[in-house]
Amino acid sequence: MINSDAVIYDVVGIGNAIVDVLAKVGDGFLSERNLPKSEMILLEAKDAGKIYTDIVPEREVSGGSAANTVAGLASLGAATAFIGKVHDDELGQEFSRDIGAAGIDFFTPPLIQGPSTGRSIVLVTPDAERSMFTYLGASEKLSEEDIDENIIKAGKIIYLEGYLWDKDDAKKAMVKACELAHKHNRKVAFSLSDKSVIKRHREEFLKLVKEEVDILFGNEEEIKVLFEEEDFYKTLEMLKPDVEIAAITRNAQGSAIVNGRTITFVEAEKVENVVDTTGAGDLFAAGFLYGIINGRSLGTCAIIGSIAAAEVISHYGARPEVSLRGFVRKKLLEYGKRP
Repeated sequence: MINSDAVIYDVVGIGNAIVDVLAKVGDGFLSERNLPKSEMILLEAKDAGKIYTDIVPEREVSGGSAANTVAGLASLGAATAFIGKVHDDELGQEFSRDIGAAGIDFFTPPLIQGPSTGRSIVLVTPDAERSMFTYLGASEKLSEEDIDENIIKAGKIIYLEGYLWDKDDAKKAMVKACELAHKHNRKVAFSLSDKSVIKRHREEFLKLVKEEVDILFGNEEEIKVLFEEEDFYKTLEMLKPDVEIAAITRNAQGSAIVNGRTITFVEAEKVENVVDTTGAGDLFAAGFLYGIINGRSLGTCAIIGSIAAAEVISHYGARPEVSLRGFVRKKLLEYGKRP
């Protein structure tokens, strides 16, 4: 365990610890089963099992939104830790091995009894959109007791995913993490995660963003849902008084960065063949935060985020398949920017 006043981590991520099961399907697969497209839906174990029996998995990899982000940060060369709950079962052990192999410290004690390790069935349609059907399992058992003050104090930035807000114990854990972060003068970064999550918790998210969040991540649709406003440019104005920095992605249209009175628009990194958009937002956040901790301009932070996202959407799965540090360095040199 961590027992030091020194800053050890660039980013500490807190989120659902789940294993992603990826499969390619046609749009008809979703419509025949009345499954919503491009959203994240929570399921019970038996319902997730029904979908699983009808697919041919491409791969099974450790996942979870915040875990993907810290994995991206580790690939960029950042020092990271992750807090999340798994069961001491085969999938949980696989998750722990994978996250450790990525160079991420993971100290959260596993469940010995109770629900099995969570899993998310990620269905990728031919347009590269992903639809996620998630059984949270052990991950929903994350509680305040799992939030170690020494680990929070050891991080420069504490990164939280909105998906955690669906369970009361995990919600309390998030609130505790925010309180501890500000107690020790750390920054809180928060991902809105998914528009369906925002719809379920809109008022609470607005309060959290205004009172606790320093750096906000989301996409265009999510921010529209949060403010119940269809005019994207109006939502950017609405963000100005609420957070220090907001990074809003817009798929092929790039991103918009809000900081005080300033709004900066940054082009997206070009991708010849988009294979799977799973993890695009997670890896954008990784690149953006990497820029922040290295003192880069917000425009350059967004460029690094876009480069990281471009790598992950060029293949299946939400984890980078190359060293992002070298990948980003090469791209920045091409742009004539300091790597």
